[in-house]
This record gives sequence, C-alpha cells and structure tokens, in this order.
Amino acid sequence: MGVVTGAHGVRGLVRVKSFTEDPADLTVYGDLTDRTGSRVFGLTLKGEVKGQLLVAIDGCSDRNAAEALRGQELYIDRSFLPEVEDEDDFYHADLIGLAAVDGTGEVLGHVRAVFDFGSGDMLEVVKVDGAVTLYAFTRDVVPFVDLNAGTLTIVEPIDADDAKGDTDEEGEG
Repeated sequence: MGVVTGAHGVRGLVRVKSFTEDPADLTVYGDLTDRTGSRVFGLTLKGEVKGQLLVAIDGCSDRNAAEALRGQELYIDRSFLPEVEDEDDFYHADLIGLAAVDGTGEVLGHVRAVFDFGSGDMLEVVKVDGAVTLYAFTRDVVPFVDLNAGTLTIVEPIDADDAKGDTDEEGEG
C-alpha cells in the first residue's frame, strides 16, 4: 500500500509514498502491516508534502523512531481491498507471480515485480533462462491478462535495429 520514505520534523511524523490510486486512501482500510503481517501499524493521516503523505504512526513519537521506519513497506491483506470494477485494472499483487507467455502460449517466464517509475507501470519478468526483462504494462505489450489461468500474454516489442532489417556498415542491404 505504501512505503515510509523518511522522517518529517522531530515529533515522529513520517513521509509515506502511497501506492493507492488516491494517495489519501492509504488509511481507509484500517491498520497496515509489514510484509509478514506480524507487525501492525496504526496510521493517522496528518497532511501532504511534495507528493507524499505526512503520517503519524502509533508508538512513533520522535525523530529517531521515525528514522528507524525509513524503508518500511506497508501492506494490507488482499481480502480487505475492493474488487476491481474495470477489466483493465489490476492490483499489483494479482500480477506478481503470473506466468508470462507469448502469443502461442509458450512460457517466457514469470512476473516478479511491478514498478512505476513515473511513466506508467512496468512488469519485471524473470525469463526461463534467468534473464530479467522489464516490459511496459500497456495493452500493446500485454494484450491479455487471465488471472484465473494465472497467465498474461506478452508481445515482445520490435527492436528498432531489427525493424530496419539487416544492413552492412555502409547501409547497403
């Protein structure tokens, strides 16, 4: 749901990058946990600064405690999230682990992670041979996602050099 990016001030507030569609929805679903679910974080939204949320976390009352939380990822059990309404919307957690297949159904690998570097979601796919490749999560590159079958189809982008055809150094075919 989010990650603590650092401390804010001296009274224990933290800055949190929210991964929810509306960043302020970070606290809507109740307490969040660590990856294992063993540590629970009660959050209170206090404001926003530079695109991140200012959050008070229960038990975090000074800057040292806030700094100790830097990098802490915040999770919620998938069952607490509403079902997606649009067939083209997916929770990142639903995509991770899917088999990535080509147009013929041959397994290319599996989705290890989903990232958003600011220009849209990217799928990190670990190929069968162990190579790791990033794919834009767009309709052109990923035309089909079948959560029930546990697969998504990837259309390999055409390399610009391959599209030009084979040419020698002097530009002759």
